[in-house]
Amino acid sequence: MGNPFANMPGGLNGMMKAAQQAMKQAEQAEADLANERVEASSGGGVVRAIVTGKGEMIEVKIAKEVVDPSDVQLLEDLVTTAVRDALEKANTIRTERLQKIMPGGGGMPGLF
Repeated sequence: MGNPFANMPGGLNGMMKAAQQAMKQAEQAEADLANERVEASSGGGVVRAIVTGKGEMIEVKIAKEVVDPSDVQLLEDLVTTAVRDALEKANTIRTERLQKIMPGGGGMPGLF
């Protein structure tokens, strides 16, 4: 049986170097994402959720005028929507950044 890496530029060594480089870039991307802030709002901006690019919740801001003790359900819905939207945005940003690092555009679906 022949060498399966014979036709690769740099052979197995080249593949290992490329994998190490991709890993280093992925680590840097993760560090950058941890410092990035992603914001989403609901109710015309009366509720805002802020998360990191890695999807970690930082804060929720609620305008005083939306706080109505007789309608807690509305406030819960607004908070849920803002948080969900912020997390979706962060996930999209993270996926796009990490797919740029993977050779071939990230040909491993679901990896990130």
